[in-house]
Amino acid sequence: MIDVREVTFSYREPVDEEKPERPALSGVSLEVRPGEFVALLGRNGSGKSSLTRLLNALQQPAEGTVLVEGRPTSDPKLTQAIRRTVQIVFQNPENQQVGLTVGEDIAFGLSNIGWPQAEMAERIAWATRLVGLAAGEDRPVSGLSGGEKQKLALASVLALAPRCLILDEATSMLDPVARRQFVETLHRVREEQPFTLIYITHHLEEVMAADRWYLFRSGEIEASGTPAELADQPALLAACGLELPYARRLSFLLRSRGIPVSANPDAEELRRLLWKSR
Repeated sequence: MIDVREVTFSYREPVDEEKPERPALSGVSLEVRPGEFVALLGRNGSGKSSLTRLLNALQQPAEGTVLVEGRPTSDPKLTQAIRRTVQIVFQNPENQQVGLTVGEDIAFGLSNIGWPQAEMAERIAWATRLVGLAAGEDRPVSGLSGGEKQKLALASVLALAPRCLILDEATSMLDPVARRQFVETLHRVREEQPFTLIYITHHLEEVMAADRWYLFRSGEIEASGTPAELADQPALLAACGLELPYARRLSFLLRSRGIPVSANPDAEELRRLLWKSR
């Protein structure tokens, strides 16, 4: 569905050709297949968000090509179709909310794609119900909590029926409880309305169910593989500015000391093993 080939990208032209500025992306290649759940991981400034802007044709690579369902993002005639296919939910939901009420906010995007006016109210109700947003369409956006605003941002893009959704640090402004609820909502939504998911986060516990991880470092892909393959490489994760959830770190430490631990230990198993290891 998405094919990135040897992409290099910089936000500005080099001022000093003898000391060129490091590009935001350098020689990046990756594929995302239809229906996949892919995580882009790495520290701030490693190139993850820059790549998403290329996938949505918000920016163009200096070198290389980006194809979305076979369409090159470099062709301006295809930009509208590409942005309809690939939708983004950004870190701060307020940056993409344009309506005064819940209904107005979702209706804005639907109007832009020519959704029939007579069917709009039904679509708005469907989208809010899908994400579990318990707010009528007349409710002011300003009165929503942070978690509700993030659900509204998700509802607004899902109403457009994207085939690929990018979440760019979409849970970073939420507390741990709201973050967990948002991730649970997301997976439930994908069961009801499948779509390709590209997920950017620093919280690895949110992407342990992903099909594949891409680890970014200084504008390049340092490694890629399944969570099971990469989660057992703490040194590699640390080099990319990532830290395993506590339970995973503890499991790795126990294994390194020769203590057998199951693939997905629960809290009770870890307590029992810690007690035995004393």
